[in-house]
Amino acid sequence: MDNTRGILLMVAAMAGFAIEDMFIKSVAEVMPIGQIIIALGAGGALAFAIVAIRKGDPLVSRDLLCTPVILRNLAEIVGTIGFVTAIALTPLSSASAIIQATPLVVTLGAALFLGAEVGWRRWSAIIVGLIGVLIIIRPGLSGFEPASLFAVQAVIGLAIRDLATRAVPPGISSVKLSAYGFAMLIPTGTVLLLVMEQSMVTPTPGVTAALCAGILVGVFAYYAITAAMRVGEIAVVTPFRYTRLIFALIIGVTVFNERPDAWTLIGAAIIIASGLYTLTREHRLQRRSRQVSP
Repeated sequence: MDNTRGILLMVAAMAGFAIEDMFIKSVAEVMPIGQIIIALGAGGALAFAIVAIRKGDPLVSRDLLCTPVILRNLAEIVGTIGFVTAIALTPLSSASAIIQATPLVVTLGAALFLGAEVGWRRWSAIIVGLIGVLIIIRPGLSGFEPASLFAVQAVIGLAIRDLATRAVPPGISSVKLSAYGFAMLIPTGTVLLLVMEQSMVTPTPGVTAALCAGILVGVFAYYAITAAMRVGEIAVVTPFRYTRLIFALIIGVTVFNERPDAWTLIGAAIIIASGLYTLTREHRLQRRSRQVSP
């Protein structure tokens, strides 16, 4: 395993996702959220469809009707709507901080619905991490921003997506799954436009360039994170997912003139610490089980 290369790829992927978020937030100032989701869906579906075709992986098959795939696609819709809306309406730094709780919710879901064994230490870490989310959101207090709940929606949707992915038959490739997930965003964005009674706008060349750049960077980031998990040890590479928040904070401060308050930073630190502890604990248990097994 080439851990150094895996770490560099993971950091590059997180930087890419943060830059993609930057483009989405800038475009959201002049373009309806539904239209942004349509563009992201079309661009991502096209990119992964091309990869699938080049690999000889047929896109039209009964795989689309597989229950875990259907659940994954629905969760992708919920998560994407939540995150894009959160980026558009709330500070990038706070939305990105809340999203860092996704791995904790995945562990929670695996324990509740997939029968995964989670000891009291990881349960404690999950609870502490969710408290970190509450510190950022601050419901019932003067600093509460209702739109931040869209980031919570994103966490729930993305966690369900990741859990459903674990149940997908191994014969269905990741590329095909990604193409399906992105394609589902096209009708979703259309329905969102109709429900919100908004019309599509004709983007300026600058907006078009920003949107295309966001899609390209996002596709690169997806490729980089996939490559990182393949070339490096998961236990070594995965913690570097949290560098996304560092990049988001830098972009939020320098590009959007955001000034995260102390509570947001404290909540983000709690989420990251809880997530890192959970990852470390899982790695230790896996290593111990391998040593015990004959």
